[in-house]
Amino acid sequence: MYALIAFIPIILTVVLMTGFSWSAKSALPLAWIITFVSAIALWKMTPGHAIGYTLTGFLSAFEVLVIIFGAILIMNTLSRSGAMSAINRMFTGITPDARLQAIIIGFIFGAFVEGAAGFGTPAALCAPLLISVGFPPLAAAIVALQYNSIPVPFGAVGTPTNTAFTTVESALSNPDAWRTALTQWSAIPLAIGAPIIMFFGVAVLCKTFGKEKKLSDAFAVIPFIIYVAVVFDVLYLAFATFVGPELTSLFSAVITLFVVILSTKKGFLVPKTVWTFDEKSKWDKSWLNVTDVPAPKTSDMSLVRAWIPYFIIAIILVVTRVSQNQGVAWADKLKTTTVGTGDGGLILGLDWNWAIMWSPGVVFVIVAIITFALHGMKSSEIKGALDDTVKQVTGAAIALLFGVAMVNLFRFTNIDSETMTGIAEAAKQPMLLVMAEALAALAGQAYIVIAPFIGVLGSFMSGSNTVSNTLFASLQYETATILSMPTVFIVALQNMGGAIGNMVCVNNVVAACATTGTIGNEGKIIRINAVPMVLLSLIVILVIGAAMMMGLDPAAS
Repeated sequence: MYALIAFIPIILTVVLMTGFSWSAKSALPLAWIITFVSAIALWKMTPGHAIGYTLTGFLSAFEVLVIIFGAILIMNTLSRSGAMSAINRMFTGITPDARLQAIIIGFIFGAFVEGAAGFGTPAALCAPLLISVGFPPLAAAIVALQYNSIPVPFGAVGTPTNTAFTTVESALSNPDAWRTALTQWSAIPLAIGAPIIMFFGVAVLCKTFGKEKKLSDAFAVIPFIIYVAVVFDVLYLAFATFVGPELTSLFSAVITLFVVILSTKKGFLVPKTVWTFDEKSKWDKSWLNVTDVPAPKTSDMSLVRAWIPYFIIAIILVVTRVSQNQGVAWADKLKTTTVGTGDGGLILGLDWNWAIMWSPGVVFVIVAIITFALHGMKSSEIKGALDDTVKQVTGAAIALLFGVAMVNLFRFTNIDSETMTGIAEAAKQPMLLVMAEALAALAGQAYIVIAPFIGVLGSFMSGSNTVSNTLFASLQYETATILSMPTVFIVALQNMGGAIGNMVCVNNVVAACATTGTIGNEGKIIRINAVPMVLLSLIVILVIGAAMMMGLDPAAS
């Protein structure tokens, strides 16, 4: 009975968001209320502790929100200053072949945007850019969403992976080694899946939107896809292994982008026959936009000047992260100097401490302020960028605040059980462990197949891999512990599942449809993208399953 009660907040969240179309910012506060009441009434948590863990949960969520705010602020600043227009011009004239355009813009540039900002930004930016080079609006939305999967665990400078790590950090004996292993094993299976997803996107274009609707038109691009995958994957795995989650998508994408643009202009592995869409007059009406899409601000800004903010961010992040990994004193000081409540805890005895100068979000905000002057932005443009960012972050803020607070309660509901009488035996364990034991008993060793789809579910209903990891990473960790499975592998499956769910999550699909003017096609897009979502999920299951069969346990804790 206690397991079922513990699951009620999560079940309610799923039902409200999938069955009644509630947003995450509406469903999660209600789920938190139910968790709060259950913790006090059944688990006998004192009101003081329930409030304290809620408040420290809010503060932990604030750390994530600073990163989200800074990342999106940079993107909006570049859009308002005209820098994004200059970046868009870079893609003009690379190749007339729509199959290659999909890979360069949709996959590679989309991975860069994900690494820089995340939270649905890639589809919202890349889909209109694909339309500008001649794609049917519906095709642009579908491909942009499919390709926004591989880089997602390391989106917004590693926020999803770091969030998954933070939720389980207190249970780890060697947190740094475990975080490194999580980063690596969130990257390895997705690197293997990258060329398959690239090919799938091209195949959908050729079969669904092509002049002759022939799948065979996609085969000519396989050498180019393999080339792109090798370049991207080598960088992707190198940064995941030696630097950390913050730079994995951002750097692997930006380097791949310039390498592939230069080689494509020289004709390297470019198919001899150019493939393009049929004349617009012959397109199916369902492919077209039904609402007008405003054109982005045009600018004659130089490409170097447009990219300078990201160059600055890259230099800061690389120097600090590599220096800290090498044990350099000043970098280590940045990471260990914190602001917060201190070890004693000013919030009902609980402590929360934030390494403010180590936060990528703080770096983003500082660079955004520099960009205001660097790009000569008007006060109205600065205000517009700030207003846009606040609007975009507000929904995520409410969801994250109450999501993290709810998980905090899940983890510590038994904090008072040892000092109180009349408590049921089942309530002497935290809600999280009660749920994990129920899942372990239900799934057994087949849990490896279920784990990524829990991540997909979290992303589908919340629109965010970060929120999915907030909700389920601790649960996955506890279940893996009970089943004696490597915790890194199971949490990695959660992390990758949340990323894969971006292809079909309602928030991203709605955003892509809005920015392409294809509102009303949401159901069709989800049905089409459900196939690559399941395909990529099976790939990561097979890779992790093979590693487990070999007896690997990358970071036993």
